Amino acid sequence: MKIVRFSSFKDTEPLFTGALAGHEITFVPEPLSAANVQLAADAEVIAVFVDCDVSKEVIEKLPRVKLIVAESTGEDHIDMAAAKERGITVANVPGYGVSSVAEFTFGLMLNLSRHINLASQEVRDIGKFDVRAFQGFDLQGKTLGIVGTGRIGSHVAEIGRGFGMKVIAFDVHPDMARAAELGFTYVTLQELAAQSDIVTLHVPYIPETHHLINADLFARMKQGVIIVNTARGEVIDTVALVEALRAGKVAGAGLDVLEGERELHKEGAIIKMQVSEGHDLRPLIGDHMLMDMPNVLVTPHIAFHSKEADVDGVTRAVGEITAYIVSTPRTGQ
Repeated sequence: MKIVRFSSFKDTEPLFTGALAGHEITFVPEPLSAANVQLAADAEVIAVFVDCDVSKEVIEKLPRVKLIVAESTGEDHIDMAAAKERGITVANVPGYGVSSVAEFTFGLMLNLSRHINLASQEVRDIGKFDVRAFQGFDLQGKTLGIVGTGRIGSHVAEIGRGFGMKVIAFDVHPDMARAAELGFTYVTLQELAAQSDIVTLHVPYIPETHHLINADLFARMKQGVIIVNTARGEVIDTVALVEALRAGKVAGAGLDVLEGERELHKEGAIIKMQVSEGHDLRPLIGDHMLMDMPNVLVTPHIAFHSKEADVDGVTRAVGEITAYIVSTPRTGQ
């Protein structure tokens, strides 16, 4: 069987070759796109990461593919309707990197609350040691509002309680037993916005969560709130966030994800995109504005990316491929 892995990390490739010995495996370091889809034209299985373009256009150029494995929890980079129409099975790897993303969330939170990045940059750039310029605030005693209490959100709640924070949460499917176990309380999204000193996002990107955090919700938030997003960029209305930061409503933001980040990965994306194509350029322009703000930390979607999480995620992905191979009768071999 021919298997092609796009956005391939060299350090985890032995997990593929070791578990799938006897199969033809091609590793492509670049993300899947319309420009390189021909590399998998005769593949039966492809493995893709969140930076891959698995659009209908791309899927139509993969005539032999029967299984797409997303090496991620999210599947919003895959046109699920097009895959279903073609009879292609799509698998993902939910539950990997839980502690990695939760810990990274607090890395962003601590950096913002104590100005760590700015202070380090000042020392490095000009050798200035001015403690007065970088007064921060303690997490202990603050109210942490968690939007989404799945595996990652629940772990964030657990860590937050360890910091001595009051934890409140919103979820369309509340887990009351988990809340009682970890010591947090469910509230409405509007109540969470009004009460939280820090808001963290841990929901999938689906139509219902598009711009879940918007101008109306920012208006309900405390003056000087901190926003941390390690979920998906499209969960926040970028234009509304820029305005909230400018107005001082949001004191700082830690963003491991950005709205339209896939377009940002493409060289000259803003110049090449035409208004006639129906693209809204405001989020992309907003992304660049966010990256220039000193009170905003932008990281390149790396919250998941620890040694432990990488091994766990790839092992699960390989397991999905192995299960497919075992369950699929082979003929003519």
